[in-house]
Amino acid sequence: MAPRFGTSGLRGLVTELTPDLVSAYVRAFLRACPHGSGLYLGHDLRPSSPALAGVVAEAARHAGVPVTDCGALPTPALALAARRAGARAVMVTGSHIPADRNGLKFYGPGGEISKADEAAILSRLGEPLPPWAAPAPLARDARAGEAWVRRYVTAFGPEALAGLRIGVWSHSAVSRDLLLAALRALGAAAVVELGRSTAFIPVDTEAVPEGVRARIRAWTAEHRLDALISTDGDGDRPLLADACGQIVPGDLLGQITAARVGAETVVTPVSSNTGVEAGERFRRVIRTRIGSPFVIAAMEEAGGRSVGYEANGGFLLGFDAHLEGPLPQLPTRDSLLPLLAPLSLAQAAGGLAALVEREPARFTAADRLEEVPDGRAPALVAEFGASPEGFSGFLAALGEEIRSLDRTDGLRATCASGRIVHIRPSGNAPEMRLYVEAETPGAARDLLERGLRELELALMRMTLETRSE
Repeated sequence: MAPRFGTSGLRGLVTELTPDLVSAYVRAFLRACPHGSGLYLGHDLRPSSPALAGVVAEAARHAGVPVTDCGALPTPALALAARRAGARAVMVTGSHIPADRNGLKFYGPGGEISKADEAAILSRLGEPLPPWAAPAPLARDARAGEAWVRRYVTAFGPEALAGLRIGVWSHSAVSRDLLLAALRALGAAAVVELGRSTAFIPVDTEAVPEGVRARIRAWTAEHRLDALISTDGDGDRPLLADACGQIVPGDLLGQITAARVGAETVVTPVSSNTGVEAGERFRRVIRTRIGSPFVIAAMEEAGGRSVGYEANGGFLLGFDAHLEGPLPQLPTRDSLLPLLAPLSLAQAAGGLAALVEREPARFTAADRLEEVPDGRAPALVAEFGASPEGFSGFLAALGEEIRSLDRTDGLRATCASGRIVHIRPSGNAPEMRLYVEAETPGAARDLLERGLRELELALMRMTLETRSE
C-alpha cells in the first residue's frame, strides 16, 4: 500500500512512512494552512505512532512552529484542544486499519481540513527545504483528554447515566481510559471493562466481524449489561451495543443524536440510513459523498443548527447546543456524543433496544473485502458503471432489480423492492466497500453476506480475465 493522501489524511505502510516523507507533508501542511497559535500533536496506541509523532514534532519545530504534545489521546479530544487554543493539529493514527499501517490526520484551528486544503498541501510538497533553524518551543499537555470528558459531563449532567450497567470494550482504543472515566463521571451504576489488549487490534465500527459480535453478545449476557460501548483505534467512531449485545448501526446513532441536540439540518453521506428523511424531525437533510470533508463543507454552507454524521457513527456538531448544560460546537468526527446521547435516553425509553425500535424501520449493514489487488476495486465499479447490464446482473444474482441509480459516490442502486445496494472502492485502503439497506436487520445482514460473495466472484473473474490477456 503506497502512501496515499486524501479524505483521511496521509496513510500508508509504516515502512513507507519514512521521516523524509512525513516531514515533507508536515512542512507542506504548515505552509498551506494557517497555523494560529502553533501545532497540537497527538497519537494513537499502535506501536509505530510515538516515533512518527516525534518526526512530526521535529519537522514542525524546525519550521519555526511551536508544538504542544498531547501524547496518546482520541482524535476528537485533540481537535477540541487545538480548537480552544486556536492552533493547528496533527493526529498520528491509522484509525481502523492494521498495525503495519499508519497515517497523519491534519486539522486547522477550526477543525478538519477541507478538500481545498488538501489540494493546497499537495501543491506545496515540492517546495525546497527552508533553512535549518533553531527549534521552536516544545510544550506538553497531559490534560487534553480530561477536557474532552468534562465537556460531556457539563452537557449531560452527573446523573445522566444513573442506574445503567455499561461495559467498555477497551481493546487497543486510545479512548479506552477516557470512556471509563466518562461513564463513571456521568453516574453509571456499574462500569465493566472488557477485552483490554496490549497488542493493537484494528476495529472498524462500520464492519464488525461476526466473531466480535458473538463476543459482545456473550459479554452483555455474562455481566448483565444494559449496554456496551467502544470506539475505533483513534476514538472518532463509536460502537454501541444494547442489552442483548446487538450493535446499533452508526447512522441510527446519528439520527438519534441529531434529534437529541435539537438539530434542524442534518448532513450525511449517501451511504447512511434513509430513515433520517422519514417524518418531520428535521427541516432539511442534505446528502453528500462519503468522507467527513464533504459533510463539513455542506454543514458550513447550510449554517444554522446543522449537524453531520457518517454511517460509521462519527458525529459532527455544527452549532452551540444546550442539553442539561452547554455543549459548544465541535465540527469534527466525535465518538462520545453519539454514545452518550442515546444512553442518556435509554432508561426513559424502556431500554436502548426500545429506543432504537422507535426509529423508522430501515436497517443498514456494511462490510468490506480487504486486500483487493491494487486497482481492481475501482476498475470493477467503473466496469459496472459503464455497463448497466453488468451491475444489473450483479443485482439479479441477489434477487434485486434496479429502480434508480445514484452515482454520487460509487454506485448506489435503489431496488424495486425498496432495498438499497451501494458499492464503492475505499479511498484509503485496498478494499471494496458494500453498503446495504433493507426492511429488517436480518434482511440487511442476508443481503450484505450474499452481496459480498457476489462481489468476490466478480473480482475473481476480473483477475482471471486480466491474466488471460
